[in-house]
Amino acid sequence: MHPYQDASQPVADRVEDLLSRMTLEEKAGQLFHSMLMMNADGTPVTETDGSMLPFTTPELIEGRHLTHFNLLGTYGAREMALWHNAIQEMAAHTRLGIPVSLSTDPRHAFTDNIGASFNAGAFSAWPEALGLAAIADPELVFRFADTVRREYLSVGFRTALHPQIDLATEPRWARQSGTFGSDAKLTGELVQAYVRGLQGEELGRDSVAAMVKHFPGGGPQKDGEDPHFPHGKEQIYPGGMREHHLEPFKAAIAAGCSQMMPYYGQPIGTDWEEVGFGFNKGVVTGLLREELGFTGIVCTDWGLLTDASIFGETHVARAWGVEHLSVAERAAKSLDAGSDQFGGEQCPEVIVELVESGRISEARVDASVRRLLREKFVLGLFDERRYVDPDEAAETVGRADFTAAGAAAQRRSLTVLTDGPLPLTGRPKLYVENVDPAVAAVYGDVVATPAEADLAVLRLRTPYEERPNRFESFFHSGSLAFAEPELTGILALLATVPTVVCVNLERPAVLPEIAERAAALIADYGASDEALLDVAFGRAKAEGRLPFELPRSMAAVEAARPDVPNDTKDPVFPHGHGLAI
Repeated sequence: MHPYQDASQPVADRVEDLLSRMTLEEKAGQLFHSMLMMNADGTPVTETDGSMLPFTTPELIEGRHLTHFNLLGTYGAREMALWHNAIQEMAAHTRLGIPVSLSTDPRHAFTDNIGASFNAGAFSAWPEALGLAAIADPELVFRFADTVRREYLSVGFRTALHPQIDLATEPRWARQSGTFGSDAKLTGELVQAYVRGLQGEELGRDSVAAMVKHFPGGGPQKDGEDPHFPHGKEQIYPGGMREHHLEPFKAAIAAGCSQMMPYYGQPIGTDWEEVGFGFNKGVVTGLLREELGFTGIVCTDWGLLTDASIFGETHVARAWGVEHLSVAERAAKSLDAGSDQFGGEQCPEVIVELVESGRISEARVDASVRRLLREKFVLGLFDERRYVDPDEAAETVGRADFTAAGAAAQRRSLTVLTDGPLPLTGRPKLYVENVDPAVAAVYGDVVATPAEADLAVLRLRTPYEERPNRFESFFHSGSLAFAEPELTGILALLATVPTVVCVNLERPAVLPEIAERAAALIADYGASDEALLDVAFGRAKAEGRLPFELPRSMAAVEAARPDVPNDTKDPVFPHGHGLAI
């Protein structure tokens, strides 16, 4: 037995022993945190058509020495556990047997976006982070994160690619549903509870490491466009609120978050270098490391170095501000900036080339590998936490009490904007749109037309503009206003029968006409039909308050400053609005 394999030895000694035994190629593999998919039966992917993943699982683990992966897709709990054990076994048979660290984007709500989060599937279903912010209860967020930890541990996820603590200050930005809204103070309180729920008081064998994102705060995107894409790369601060966006990250660091992800955005018009944050030494080393004292792992956002095929479509590397550099030069600049790991990349040969050419020292590589290995040891991945029990996973994921807690949180998060006839009584004749008629039939007599109804229940989603390629279509951007002919159809229904309207706020919808004419208006951030109808009929209490304001017009949105919270003129509903019924 080598010292690094001896659980009785101090972690620091185990790290140094293992590091001393690693080849440059094995070290380089640790600097990449790439994607994997799995077969539905829980077996690793051994063939690929290249439309999403360029390499098979054995090629990445055995050939390229990668040991950090995030899982794409939604699967059964037992199958995920079986797959996790299979890839751990594959890793155990490599020369040094370095275990895999498995991560995931959020999996406990309703959004399904392969670039940001997955719907709950087998896991317990809670409201989106915006819904947790609407409740504004740190104790609930702790219980949520603790539930996430337990469900993740059972299938082998040891790093959460969340929480996302950007401030929702640009109403058009696509990523707001994953945030805690526009309030920096509340976001700071909730992220501390979230980190404690995932990691405990300190990182250990029962922890899930929190990778907090996106430093130093996404949100102030020019025109609200998303920096996954070239037309959204610019991040601007016309209101001078740059420091304000740092407040939640200071709270996360104080809570001991293990990892940090810099954003894609390219800051424009500041004293920072105008390059994406993952390449930005003034931000990663100067601000995050030296000024704020962060000592954990810095992992870049996904896809900064190389162009990639996503759904068979080519997407350029998100090397904003350094597009002219070669892949090797981009990697060197990111390492010089202070990054430890490259998200969504799998090109360790580039690191080998940089070291062999003298551009990057092996000591610089060692500094990052040391951080990465230390976390594996602290989490127990070299010891008893390497494998999971598929039977326990099947019992834990979606457990009845976890599911009930999530369902209760959905109800609490609903935000009553206008109450009108609420709470409803009796068994009215109900006309429903975008509501399951079988669910509605529990509460009233479902009819086929508005003319037959005493009341209608209509569920809507915040509008967005369709984008041309498949990957970008998941990132809902552009106008927030209901367009024709949809708006006329909605208003016609409201004029025909008293209607309870529920709008899913993944972004702040522009809905003045609907707010004026609906019998009652409710906002949700991920909630079942049962949750909505329970609140509407007084069987559950809605406690939500708006986590951002709802603008009056797109002109008001366009005139607002993207870095300033709640900056639109004369909003229909202000931040914090919500009625008790």
